[in-house]
Amino acid sequence: MPALGPEGRESMKITMHRWSIGAALALLIAAGCGSGSTSTTTEPGAAGTTGTTPAPSDKKLVVGFSQIGAESAWRTANTESIKSEAAARGIDLKFSDAQQKQDNQIKSIKTFIAQKVDYIAFSPVVETGWGPVLQEAKAAGIPVIVSDRRPDVPEDLYVTFIGADFIKEGEMAAEWLAKKTGGKAVIAELTGTPGSAPANDRKKGFENILAKNPGMKIAFSQTGEFTRAKGKEVMEALLKTPKGAEINVLFAHNDDMALGAIQAIEEAGKKPGKDILVVSIDGVKDAFVAMTEGKLNCTVECNPLLGPPLFDAIEKIRKGETLPKRTIIPDGVFDEAVAAKELPNRKY
Repeated sequence: MPALGPEGRESMKITMHRWSIGAALALLIAAGCGSGSTSTTTEPGAAGTTGTTPAPSDKKLVVGFSQIGAESAWRTANTESIKSEAAARGIDLKFSDAQQKQDNQIKSIKTFIAQKVDYIAFSPVVETGWGPVLQEAKAAGIPVIVSDRRPDVPEDLYVTFIGADFIKEGEMAAEWLAKKTGGKAVIAELTGTPGSAPANDRKKGFENILAKNPGMKIAFSQTGEFTRAKGKEVMEALLKTPKGAEINVLFAHNDDMALGAIQAIEEAGKKPGKDILVVSIDGVKDAFVAMTEGKLNCTVECNPLLGPPLFDAIEKIRKGETLPKRTIIPDGVFDEAVAAKELPNRKY
């Protein structure tokens, strides 16, 4: 290359200087837009981040559950099943005990809506009065699952019902009794919470069978509110009346009322299971103990362990699966002949 003169050498210096500035700017731009950006820290889920926000399916599920209360051994087992299953699945369960009051349940459901939980589940204390609050849940886009007892509302206000067929339970109790008594009985009935689905349906089912057995009559019917204390109180009062002397069968809508009534029968100097046959519904462990002692004759099972099917249903909803409007949990009949063998198998 020919030698440069003074003007050529000066021109070359200017060109080299401009190239150096351009190269430096290019490096700075590359540092700001390339792999060097990983050194900055951003909170998960913050605007502009990539790959740090969990997908909706990975988000911890929040479920609000409104329970009726703790009126019986059955309800206690039902609550434990729901709580333990939620814990096992890592679900954030917001649990509310309504203490037998519908107003408390409605307030808790409204709170769940305000908290924007992912799902709402509840067991309604009575059948009626749920339309407005379930409309609110629907408007908020929160799916509702009904557990144990059904509300009297349009089916579009909840996704599915999970529980027993209460009418069938009442029928099974009466069918067993008809065989045991040869179709002849003077019956005292302890009904459940007035207006509740199990009280309404168990009575209806029982009477369906009585209609086919004219020798079986209900001579007395009163609520025992599904509690042992109230069952005892009502039976005590009945046995002090002339009508109480005619009774030879007790049909209780749940085991707790039957167990309370058994205490009253014994205190009145009679033998439960013999002087007065006792048939009830639920199938709790204490009922099986009473059968082994000859004090209770038959119980129709109503399985309280609804936690697994409840959360199975929620998982299916999350996956977009279509559920039936009713998922019926099968029941069985157990009498004193099988009580001792079955007792060790009782989980509640």
